[in-house]
Amino acid sequence: MRIVVLGVLVALMTACGSEKKTDEQAFLEGLDSAKTGGPSISEGVIGDVLQRIPAPLEISVLLKESGKKYNGSYLNSPDNTSKYNSNYKKALNLGVYGTDLGYTNIYEQNNDGVKYMGSIKSLADGLNIGQFFDIETIGRLATNSKNLDSLLLITTQNFNSINHYLQTQDRSNLSVLFLTGGWLEALHILCEVAAANPTNKELQETIGEQKIILENIMLLLSFYKDTDPNMAALLTDVEELKKAFDKVKVSYTYKESTFEIVDGVMVIKDNSSSTIEITPEDVNTIKSITSGIRNKVIS
Repeated sequence: MRIVVLGVLVALMTACGSEKKTDEQAFLEGLDSAKTGGPSISEGVIGDVLQRIPAPLEISVLLKESGKKYNGSYLNSPDNTSKYNSNYKKALNLGVYGTDLGYTNIYEQNNDGVKYMGSIKSLADGLNIGQFFDIETIGRLATNSKNLDSLLLITTQNFNSINHYLQTQDRSNLSVLFLTGGWLEALHILCEVAAANPTNKELQETIGEQKIILENIMLLLSFYKDTDPNMAALLTDVEELKKAFDKVKVSYTYKESTFEIVDGVMVIKDNSSSTIEITPEDVNTIKSITSGIRNKVIS
């Protein structure tokens, strides 16, 4: 069981046929002056990172199965939206709020979910990509746990569409920030729950498995370290987190994947397994550093 970048994959929803010229003009006009000048990361590269991120909703299901009740204090308050005045902060916290929406969803906390949908739409509008967010559809799917598979399929597909659009506007850095914010918030929530369940080995191992995801996120951030001071500073913070993860040992046993039919749909089953060696001290260090980085992101 591995963590998921719930941020983008749960929150982003495309409104089909909305890529009009006026929307593109509004997008460009609304950008702040911090144009990165960095490389345009290919869809293949970001797609590869997405493939390395396990199936969405796993982490929330794991948390619920751990027996811990819903705790809204783990989440970033939806009232903080007005604090995010730069594109950098808006993009990061769009990912954060998406993860928070996924957490409220798995616990069927619909009232909180509505608040987070409002925050997501506000930040998306602030980035002039609100045309990609069909809040009505998100609300219909996200308030019914039976629709999780449909929500996953649609949002995963449409993140690729949004990423493609951002690349055409020389803004692939926003995609990287969505991913980073969502992953960081998911790790934060996981660490908080693990701290409240110190004997739960599965939670600890799930934290350890983030070592590989972290390395991929660092790779994406590194593309912008020479052109974007904000992303360079974030990379520096994340490098401190990597030092804590360096103490975690991850070993893999490869087994050939197989095909299965699930609800009439053929899916690929990954039969490989991993062994995680992580101590309670490692978990506490990771939790502390993650909390510090997150506080910078949401403040």
